Amino acid sequence: MKIINEMKLIFDSRSINESFARSAVAGFLIQTDPTIAELNDVKTAVSEAVTNCVVHAYKDTIGKITVKVQITDNNRVILQVTDKGLGIPDIRQAMQPLFTTGGNERAGLGFAVMQSFMDNVKVISKVGKGTTVTMEKYIMPKVSEKKTP
Repeated sequence: MKIINEMKLIFDSRSINESFARSAVAGFLIQTDPTIAELNDVKTAVSEAVTNCVVHAYKDTIGKITVKVQITDNNRVILQVTDKGLGIPDIRQAMQPLFTTGGNERAGLGFAVMQSFMDNVKVISKVGKGTTVTMEKYIMPKVSEKKTP
């Protein structure tokens, strides 16, 4: 697997930047010729990961969020969303549907949504140091139409 293109964004952990991250990633992925469904899956997963950084990693402060996207030669998209925030004390618990540390206004479905829309989700976190969420999605190559004479 060889990386054929990549991009990296660094922005403040403000909720307004969630839509920026979605749009930037979607624009970058157009080169893979994804279906609308594939593109929406990735956009939704990015939204959830960035929102987790805003709500949980930095709570009442502003920090930096890094989004890195790589496209491989075998049509795989690798996304990394990284923060240097509070970290997750218990990753297994945090990934359970309906678990949240965000209060009553949060559903606790962020990781479940990421897992349902992406082919693979991996979380690495260290308390007080931050979290990296790595997600992968295979973009199905298009079957070229054969022209008949």
